[in-house]
Formats: sequence, structure tokens, C-alpha cells
Amino acid sequence: MPRSSPSPRSESALPQPPLGELYDVGGRRLMLHRSGSGGPAVVFLPGAGLVGLDYLNTHNRAAGLTTSVLYDRAGTGWSEEVDLPRSAAEVTDELRGLLRAAGIPTPYVLVGHSLGGAYARHYAQRFPDEVTGLLLLDPFHEDLLDHAPQEVREKLERMSRQDLPEASHEQLQQARDRATPFFAKWPAPVRRPLIEHHLATWKTGLYESRNVYDDVAHEIRHAPGLPDVPLIVLTALGYDATQAQLWSEKTLSEVNSIKTTLHQHLAASVPRGEHRTLDESGHGWLHEEQPESVLQAITDLLRTAE
Repeated sequence: MPRSSPSPRSESALPQPPLGELYDVGGRRLMLHRSGSGGPAVVFLPGAGLVGLDYLNTHNRAAGLTTSVLYDRAGTGWSEEVDLPRSAAEVTDELRGLLRAAGIPTPYVLVGHSLGGAYARHYAQRFPDEVTGLLLLDPFHEDLLDHAPQEVREKLERMSRQDLPEASHEQLQQARDRATPFFAKWPAPVRRPLIEHHLATWKTGLYESRNVYDDVAHEIRHAPGLPDVPLIVLTALGYDATQAQLWSEKTLSEVNSIKTTLHQHLAASVPRGEHRTLDESGHGWLHEEQPESVLQAITDLLRTAE
């Protein structure tokens, strides 16, 4: 399976994040940013291709309720580079070590988006006593590919083998022009570094998710069931520009129907599970497109945890 092979950066070469601190975890430096106070802490697990600071606006509002934590997995954001993809066990061990190094006490409300939703589930499967609630934002489901149309399975297989070409200067400038108004709500010290980081690392999401349908799916299927904690699954059913470029409207409708059913079953797998749909937001940025719905879900989980 193709992997990224980044050149290791020296300690001095690892750039300082616009927000947050770098913590040493097993000899690797990882970025974590915390705000607020009290518990249980809310911990955001980004989707593939996204980084902790992409959730800053929701994080800041969650920090008005309790301690809120953003972080970058190794190989992403401002954390130290590592070969991608990685196993879910590696990612969850790393997150556990980082939260301990930063002195964030258990238990946690984990907020996992897309691929981060799979990692949040696996964390709860492996360390059930450390989780008091789960919010899954349009999460990856291990059975999605098995039920998907043949067109989707074939295209994803081709994409997993692709070695994408470098973007041209003109393409990067066009992407920068599109990103600038989108990130206008982020504070100025974060906005430009975040945009430039995405432009420089736009392939990371593909590298990180190359093992999700086989290795990560296998890990989730063969781990213990989720603990009996409150669980909210949000399913995004609105327009998503990236997905619209990949799939026809008919295919997207089929995938959304399958995804909704799987998410319903996931929510029903625990006694206190709940499924909610977001009809006005797409997969990639639902936390920005429907922030009130995400914040309400976080609030509901915190209230249940009290």
C-alpha cells in the first residue's frame, strides 16, 4: 500500500504552531491547544486532511462550557512528521499519551469528525473508563464500503493507488483565493498560517486515509464494543463541494442513504445513543456550516455527564 515518506525534521526545524504548545510523547513532539476550565474535557479529533485549528471556532465556544482541547496527530498539522497511514491503535495510544503529558484529566468527551470519528470510537473501545461521552461528526463507518455502489468501490480503489501530481503555482493561488474568505472568521494570527499550511500539505488527507477501509475497519470490528456512555452521531446530508466533484448526484444520494442507515445502527448500538441529521451541511466542514447543531450536541453530552 502506498505511503508517504516525509524526511524527518530536526527539532529546531519543527515550526511553532500559531496556537498551542508542543509536547514530547514517546520522543515525538505533538501540538495541543487547550482553553477553558473544568471537566469533563472536550477533545476534538480532526478528520483526514484537517488539523486541530480547523475546529478553533467551535473549540472557543466549547471552552465557555468546560476545558476544550485541540490537537494534531503525528504527521499532520504542527505535530512532528511520521510515515502515513497509521493504525488506529497507534493513533489512540498517541492521543492518550499526549493528553497525559498535557495534564488533561480523564474522563473525556471525544468529538471525532470523519476519520477522527473512527479514532474516537477506537479510543472508547480500548480505554472505556477514560471516556464519558462521544460525539461523532459524520464519522467513517467500517461497513460503508461493503454496501456502497460498485462505482464507488472501484473509484476509491483507484484513488488509493494514485500518486497525485504536485499542484501548479496557479492552482495553489486559486486555492488560496478560495480559502481566504472562508477562513475570515479565524483570528488573524491563525488565519494565514492555517491557509498556507493547508496549501503546503494538501495531500496529507489522502495519505492518512489510505488504510481506513481495510486496516482501520478491521481494528474497529475486532475491538470490544463501545462502553455504555452517551453517544450522539451527526449525519451530514447537505451539499459538499469536494464530494460533488467526485460523485454524481445519484451516487451521492445512494451513499447518503447507506451512510444514514449505518449511522442509525451505530447510535442504536449503545443504550444512550442518539442519531441526528444535518440537512444543510456537507461532510467536510459541518462544524462551520452548522455550528449551533454541533455545539448543542456537545452541550447535551456535557449535561448528561454531570
